[in-house]
Amino acid sequence: MPTPEISALSYEEARDELVRVVTELEQGSTTLEESIALWERGEALARYCEEWLIGAKARLDAARAGATAGARSVSETE
Repeated sequence: MPTPEISALSYEEARDELVRVVTELEQGSTTLEESIALWERGEALARYCEEWLIGAKARLDAARAGATAGARSVSETE
């Protein structure tokens, strides 16, 4: 079964696949070539998850900043 393109995965799907990759590597039951391919896939998944989390944090920070600015403008008009 072909592996899906990482960019098509949700954060949760990518995280779950990363857990499976790590588990398979830890078992040590794959060939060297398979291990290298798994390692590369795992690195790409980890990078994708990290980028997704950085984006989520930026959105939260922006929402907090907007809420703080909104609260300040309301208190200034009172």
